[in-house]
Amino acid sequence: MCGICGFLRPAEGIELDGAIRKVTNTLRHRGPDDQGIWVDQDAGIALGHRRLSITELGPEGAQPMTSPCGRFVIAFNGEIYNHLALRDDLSVEGVAPGWRGTSDTETLLAALVCWGIRETLCRAHGMFALAVWDRQAKKLHLARDRMGEKPLYLTRLSDGWAFGSELKALLVAPGFEAKLCRDAVTSYLAYGYVPDTQCIFQNVKKISPGHVTTVSLVDAFDTTHPFQTFTDLVDKGLATRSTGNPDELDHLESTLGQVVEEQMLSDVPLGCFLSGGVDSSLIAALMQSRSTQPVRTFAIGFSEERFNEAPHAAAVARHLGTEHTEFILSEQDALGVITDLQDIYDEPFADSSQIPTVLLCREARKAVTVALTGDGGDEVFGGYNRHIIGPKFLSKVKRVPVGLRRSVGQIITTCGSSFILEDGWLRRITARMRLPLTAFDKAAQLAPYLGEIDNLQELYKHLTRNTRNFTDLLIDGNVPISLDLPVSIQGAEWMMAMDSMTYLPGDILVKVDRAAMAASLETRAPFLDSRVISAAWGLPLQMKISGGKGKQVLRSLLDRHVPRDLIERPKQGFAIPLDRWLRGELRVWAEAILSDDELIDLAGLKRSAVSKLWMDHQARWANNGTELWTILMLLDWLLHYRHKLIKSAPSNTWLAEC
Repeated sequence: MCGICGFLRPAEGIELDGAIRKVTNTLRHRGPDDQGIWVDQDAGIALGHRRLSITELGPEGAQPMTSPCGRFVIAFNGEIYNHLALRDDLSVEGVAPGWRGTSDTETLLAALVCWGIRETLCRAHGMFALAVWDRQAKKLHLARDRMGEKPLYLTRLSDGWAFGSELKALLVAPGFEAKLCRDAVTSYLAYGYVPDTQCIFQNVKKISPGHVTTVSLVDAFDTTHPFQTFTDLVDKGLATRSTGNPDELDHLESTLGQVVEEQMLSDVPLGCFLSGGVDSSLIAALMQSRSTQPVRTFAIGFSEERFNEAPHAAAVARHLGTEHTEFILSEQDALGVITDLQDIYDEPFADSSQIPTVLLCREARKAVTVALTGDGGDEVFGGYNRHIIGPKFLSKVKRVPVGLRRSVGQIITTCGSSFILEDGWLRRITARMRLPLTAFDKAAQLAPYLGEIDNLQELYKHLTRNTRNFTDLLIDGNVPISLDLPVSIQGAEWMMAMDSMTYLPGDILVKVDRAAMAASLETRAPFLDSRVISAAWGLPLQMKISGGKGKQVLRSLLDRHVPRDLIERPKQGFAIPLDRWLRGELRVWAEAILSDDELIDLAGLKRSAVSKLWMDHQARWANNGTELWTILMLLDWLLHYRHKLIKSAPSNTWLAEC
C-alpha cells in the first residue's frame, strides 16, 4: 500500500522538483519504506510516491515506474491480486517484456502498453488508485478501483491540476486554496461523513469508483469514463441469477476461496482481523484452510463487558487453530485517540467506531504489515438490520392510517428520549435480551417521520440519517445530495445497492483506510473483489435474507468450518458509549469546542440550536450523543484546519456541486 500525488501545470510555473518532494512527504505514513519522485519540467508534470513494501521488496518495485517503451509513467497505490495471471495472459498474446521483478506495478505497465488503460483495469482484480502519465498524448489518467477501496482526490488549480491520496497532499500543493464547501457540510451533518461524490473543500472531487478521469493542460475540464462500476457488477450477476441451486454454495466458496488465496500473497507478515462475527470468521477460516501455518488473527476488546466481543473472537480462533492476539483496551485508551482523529481523517468524520478501528490497526501493525478484513460482507450479502426488517416494516406501516402514524410518532418522540437514556429501563432490557445497542435509537429516529414514510426510499433516508432535524442546525438549511439507482432493483436489494454505493465508500472504507494507513498497515477486503460481488448478485435474495436473518449463504459456508453456536449472537459492532462520555469524561473537551463562537459561525450552524442539543443532553432530557459527536467532529476539524481555510462565498464553476 502506498500514497501517490502529483501536479500537471505549465512549464513556466513553479520549480516542480522541490514542490513535489514537499507534497509527497505529507503521505509518509502511507508509505514509510521509500520515497520516489518523477519530474518532467518541460511537460509540466511531477509524480510522487510513498512506498509501503508488500511484494517485490527490492528496488525493482520502486515507483514512479516507467514502461520499457518509455511512453507511460505510473504512480500506483494498491494491490492487483491477479497480476501473475495477467502476466500469463500477456505471454499468451505474445508480449514478452523481459520482467525486471515481480511487482504488480510492472505488470500494469506492460498491460497498459498492450491493452490500453480501460481494458487493463477491466482485467485487473484488486484495490487501487493510480495515476498514469501518457508522455505521447500528454495526458494524465487517474483511476480508482470499482468499489472505492483506495482514495484519490483531484483539484483544479488556476493554472493546472493537482491530485493526491489524501487531502493533506493538496493542502500543501502550490496554488491550492482551501475553501469550505457548504453543500458538503450539509451532507456531512445528515450522514456523519462527507459522501464519496463530494468533498469538504470547494473545487476538489474524489475520483469516482470504477472510473478513469483524464486531464491535460489543453482542456480546462476533466473527462471521466467508466471502466467497470458497481452497477456493472450487479448487472453481470443478475444476468446469470440462479433459482437457488445447491451447487451455488460450492461455487461461491470456490470463488471466495480463490480471492482469499490471492489476497494472502505477501512478502511481509500477514494476518486477519477477527471479531467473532460471520464475516471475519469466514475470512479467517478460509485463510486457515489455505495455510500450512497458523494464521495470525487479531481482536480488540474492552474492559467493560457490555461492549466486549473479544471472547467470541477467541472462541472462533481456538476452533480454527489460529495464532490469536487479543487487545483489551481501557476507556482511557479509547479516549486518548480522540485528539489524533483530525490528523488521521482529513475530512470531518463522525463514525465513532473509528476509535476502536484506529486502536486495532495500531496494535496489529506491531506484528503484521497486511491484514485481511470482513468489510463488505454486510453490504454485499444483506447483513444490516435495515435490509432484513426494512421492507417488512414498510409494508406494515403503510397499512396504518397516516393520522394514527403521526400520533404514535409524536408520542414516541415526546417520551422516547427519556426511555432510552443509557441507564434507562429500555436500555437495561436491551442489554438483558442481547439486542443491538441501536435497537431503540432507530425507533426514536424514525418516530417523527412515521406519517411521511410511504416508500422504501423515504424509509432508507431516515434510517441512514446521522443527525435528526439536521437542517434546523444550519443557517441556510440546505438539502443533502442523494443518489439514484437502477429501477430494476427493488426491496432489500435496493437498500443493499444503496449501501454499497454510498455508505460503503463514504464511511466504512474511509474509516478503515485512514485508520490502517495512519499505522502504515495494509488492509484487504475479499468480499469486495469484483468476482465475489458478481457471484453474490447472481444468488437469489432468499439465499442471503430469510428467516429474519441476513447473510444466510455466508452462514452456510461458515457452518463448514465453525460450529453455529460460536457465531450466533446479535450484531454489536464497535460500540462507543458516546452519551455517557459527553456527560462525563469528554464534557470539558466538548464544552471548550462548543463555546468557540467563531467555529460555530464558520460551520454555518445556529448557536441556539447547538446550545439546546447540549443543554438537553446534559439535563438528561434527551440522548443527543450521536448528534453532538457529529457536530463536535465538524468543529474539531475546523479547529484543526481553520488556519488553512480561505473565507469566501460559496461558488463553483467546475463541479455541479462542491
